[in-house]
Amino acid sequence: MNANVGIVIVSHSPDVARGTADMVRQMVGPEVPLAWCGGDPGGGLGTSVQGVLDAIERAWSEQGVAILVDLGGAETNSEMAIEMLPEDRRDRVVICNAPVVEGAVMAATEASAGSTLDEVRRTAEELKPA
Repeated sequence: MNANVGIVIVSHSPDVARGTADMVRQMVGPEVPLAWCGGDPGGGLGTSVQGVLDAIERAWSEQGVAILVDLGGAETNSEMAIEMLPEDRRDRVVICNAPVVEGAVMAATEASAGSTLDEVRRTAEELKPA
């Protein structure tokens, strides 16, 4: 079992998602479960509910998972993925209202300190524009 909150990055661009995850991993290290998904199943820009579900599973922690998204469709698909999770996991997955790159770095940094899911979300969301 991982003691730290997991982080999922969801972007319409697989390159943005992968690049953000690489940045997070380089800055925070392997202590935080981390996964990303991006692009639609056909290889274009977009997101998919199944992609988000798979990423949640890869980053799963009993402490919860914080999701960072880039655009509205990524948020909608993330919300749908959360609704499809088993009931005992739904309350342990949150979408952070934060910029995807900066929010992911801040969320992962907070998670690496052993913070709670709520603390990870609050830290990421401190970055949202006024």
